[in-house]
Amino acid sequence: MMAGGVVCDLCPQGCRLAPGQVGRCRARIGAVAETETRIGAPEGTLSLNYGKLTSASLDSIEKKPLSHFHPGSKILSVGSFGCNLSCPFCQNHRISMAGAGDLKTEDVTPEELAAEAERLVPAGNIGLAFTYNEPLIGYEFVIDTAKQIKDRGLKTVLVTNGYLNRKYWEQILPLTDAMNIDLKAFGTGFYKNIGGDLEIVKDNIKSAAALCHIELTTLVIENENDGDEEMAAMCGFIAEISPEIPLHLSRFFPQYHYADRRPTPIGTLRRLEKIAKEKLKFVELGNVW
Repeated sequence: MMAGGVVCDLCPQGCRLAPGQVGRCRARIGAVAETETRIGAPEGTLSLNYGKLTSASLDSIEKKPLSHFHPGSKILSVGSFGCNLSCPFCQNHRISMAGAGDLKTEDVTPEELAAEAERLVPAGNIGLAFTYNEPLIGYEFVIDTAKQIKDRGLKTVLVTNGYLNRKYWEQILPLTDAMNIDLKAFGTGFYKNIGGDLEIVKDNIKSAAALCHIELTTLVIENENDGDEEMAAMCGFIAEISPEIPLHLSRFFPQYHYADRRPTPIGTLRRLEKIAKEKLKFVELGNVW
């Protein structure tokens, strides 16, 4: 452990954490002693949300959303707390912007969670989805549980912002059967405003597409990421990887710091859908009713 703390290298935020200091994600803390660090985890840091669930539900796979991965099935879906980005429009901000002690949690081990997923197979369950908050800031729990899920012949799904350093991204991919990755926009300024880097997410999308089933979701926000040229550029990038990667265009509803905004007009989504379909085979609209 470095004097004055360590740099958490799990995600590109690179938080420098003194012993006991919590990182930007609210889910990692600087270890107090060398003996607290574990092999394979970001050196000198600990996970605050290991095995701590804030949410659990047996959902349809389409709700992730994954429309081309075992359609019609169900998947046990769990979430914890924290996120390494700061989206003012977050649709799950009550858990993603929470830290340890802010919410009631239920403690569960990887073995217990995998056993519950297996128990639900007769109800149509195909595995386990890590979702609701950003799951990969709780990297150790995801890894440990995904191994248990794999041993039982079930599927592991990640719903993630894709903002993870390559070292850890490459370690999780072989244990992952499907991902829905939030491609929040296709502008560097947009990503900078939420504390991220578009190029890192793009690189992770490319590597994930080579190893597992992926689908992408963009939450469309009026006057933020709804430009025609931006959508055309985004879909051009996706099509270069594969025109068969499904893209979900989801309708924004007022939430969190954007509570005073109006919902994205359905007409905007229809316009962007038409642009996207010029390059992509599967484009679907979400939150439209």
